[in-house]
Amino acid sequence: MSAAEDTLLAAARVSQAWPFEEARKLIARLEKHPKDEVLFETGYGPSGLPHIGTFGEVARTTMVRRAFETLTEGRVKTRLLAFSDDMDGLRKVPDNIPNKELVGAHLHKPLTQVPDPFGTHDSFGAHNNARLRAFLDAFGFEYEFASSTDYYKSGKFDAALLHMLARYDAIMKIMLPTFREERASTYSPFLPIHPVTGHVMQVPLESHDAAAGTIAWKDPNSGETFVTPVTGGHCKLQWKPDWAMRWYALKVDYEMAGKDLIESVKLSGQIVRALGGVPPEGFNYELFLDEKGQKISKSKGNGLTIEEWLTYASPESLAQFMYQKPSAAKRLYFDVIPRTVDEYLAFLDAYPRQAWKERLGNPAWHIHNGAPPASEKLAHGEGATAISFVMLLNLAAVANSEDPAVLWGFLQRYSPGVSPGTHPRLDKLVGYAVAYFRDFVRPNKVYRAPDDVERNALAQISAMLGRVGPKASAEEIQTALYDIARAIPRYQDLKAKGATPERPGVSNEFFNMLYQVLLGENRGPRFGSFVALYGVEGTRKLIDDALAGAFAKA
Repeated sequence: MSAAEDTLLAAARVSQAWPFEEARKLIARLEKHPKDEVLFETGYGPSGLPHIGTFGEVARTTMVRRAFETLTEGRVKTRLLAFSDDMDGLRKVPDNIPNKELVGAHLHKPLTQVPDPFGTHDSFGAHNNARLRAFLDAFGFEYEFASSTDYYKSGKFDAALLHMLARYDAIMKIMLPTFREERASTYSPFLPIHPVTGHVMQVPLESHDAAAGTIAWKDPNSGETFVTPVTGGHCKLQWKPDWAMRWYALKVDYEMAGKDLIESVKLSGQIVRALGGVPPEGFNYELFLDEKGQKISKSKGNGLTIEEWLTYASPESLAQFMYQKPSAAKRLYFDVIPRTVDEYLAFLDAYPRQAWKERLGNPAWHIHNGAPPASEKLAHGEGATAISFVMLLNLAAVANSEDPAVLWGFLQRYSPGVSPGTHPRLDKLVGYAVAYFRDFVRPNKVYRAPDDVERNALAQISAMLGRVGPKASAEEIQTALYDIARAIPRYQDLKAKGATPERPGVSNEFFNMLYQVLLGENRGPRFGSFVALYGVEGTRKLIDDALAGAFAKA
């Protein structure tokens, strides 16, 4: 082992980053139950279109997988199975699909037997599975896809299903106390597929025969009794016993779940133990909320879709959102995108300067599987600057343009020689910024006219910019801005760190005023950096227009 690898391993063993904490649980599991391979699993219910929560589960599980591989130095083989419950019966027609009547005529059938309302695949289940796989493939996840329908019909679950049937009474003893009396009287963990209608039948059993591997049940409409084998795809399980059976049959070692499934995890774990197996390790993450604070639902289609996020930001920024505080509920809506993008860029920029202990707590390490790329910066004067998403949004706002070439004009004036070819990731960021500006910033821009105190401050800023000239650095401009604000009583902050009566601090109100009057926004980038990028003369023209009332009138 090289010195660098030794340092990495030592840091990993003590890292408090949550993926490493989860990975250490797996190592402890292997000490009790030795295996040559560790199986990670994620589940997907394709009754609705894939959403970001599904991606989040795969992304987070992958982060734990990489942390485990780092701690075990790659000596233990790992696999990630993305499992689709596509044999579930369709209970209702989703709100966000076309051809609802077509789908509605096939309620209660397995999702892989429901026609595709989009007309692109053999079934609705196959369509949604393809949507999930296309995104996971585009992001570069290393995984194996598994279809519940395929596993049931191919016989991969047959042995486990027969074992479940043999342990029928033990499973019922676990499940029945969780139901009200009426539901308990009709409950069966086995759901036969109707040989005539193809429906997944929610019916009580007349009897079960473990030796024959069959269940007997009665059609509630016709009164006819059927005897159905539990093997070969003729029958499936209720979802909690199904989850447990899958853990048992596949020997799953790790699977996450949302906090709304805590009780389900416990019940499924009890069933696995009743079968003689060991439940997987895992943790319960908090749910995503939409702009109204309600849980995101596949069938409702509220919140952000995968495609929507990727219209305005990179997959890496989405992984950043997933990494941060998985145990905390978070709003997942359009307004979180700029902040998340800039958090990701800041962590990527900081990574090379960090020691290994800090690097392993940096989301960039986990997002990029331990090998983050170098941050793309623009050379300016004697330094180099990483351009933020918010900065690009404000450039687009001031230029009032949706043309990426206009933003590149500012960037190339700031750093001659830079181009989309030299900075391809920055070029994508520019594209995301103009799309976000078009759809969210421009429709909501609200300028306000400055009052007398603010007019005086703006006039002082313009005069200062005239003195420092077009080649002034961002830091020089920022310092001069503070000096102007510090002399204006409205903007003095005596509670700021290091403030004295002779040299007061500067309140955020000063910069908020600049954003509101000059940019039509409530928030913005570091203003000295904005001026350096937009240009001193351009900023003076911006101030002149604001003082003339041009923006407020518009």
